[in-house]
Amino acid sequence: MTGISTHQGITRRNYNWRVVDIVVAALIAVAGGVIFWAWSQGANLISAPVNALYPPLTGLYAGGWMIPAVLGMLIVRKPGAALFCEAVAATGELIMGSQYGTTVLISGVLQGLGAELVFAALVYRKFNLPASLLAGAGAGLFCGLNDSFLPWGWNIAYAGGDKLAYIIFTAISGAVIAGGLSWLATRGLAKTGVLSSFASRKAATEPVFS
Repeated sequence: MTGISTHQGITRRNYNWRVVDIVVAALIAVAGGVIFWAWSQGANLISAPVNALYPPLTGLYAGGWMIPAVLGMLIVRKPGAALFCEAVAATGELIMGSQYGTTVLISGVLQGLGAELVFAALVYRKFNLPASLLAGAGAGLFCGLNDSFLPWGWNIAYAGGDKLAYIIFTAISGAVIAGGLSWLATRGLAKTGVLSSFASRKAATEPVFS
């Protein structure tokens, strides 16, 4: 009987996107585009002193560019949400005039993919704090790889050790800023009741680690 109930619970899970899913994901992405633009302005302020200290440390600032991927998935909880939100947010930043040009689109897609793969590996069933931190780290990992090894990467001239340090820093930043803050934001939104039409509506009372 227990097995039958479990099977029915699995088959009832609906991964089809509803109109409200698309609308809210788009709103998250648009807000993310604005965050991206503002985050980029902040990067201009810290880049000079950080580069003077140790250039790979700039990776610790990167997590802000990955928030839409993790936040979108934590709220919508359907396959593709992380990739969709991050890619649309990057498009918004480009439209507003990104200093990084069209490479921002590639970065957005790769960062969204990094978070998406983590949630996919968890079969889109884990949205707790560890899953959020891992998704943020996944986005940061892809960010670091993109910046360090692809032809348009900003750090392509780094030595091997510096590239490794930068990738570690972007993964840490993604975990803490994108993963941790998005998890906290989702719980806070759930408390207000605005997520009542989503599977994340009980996020505020969900176990932290299970």
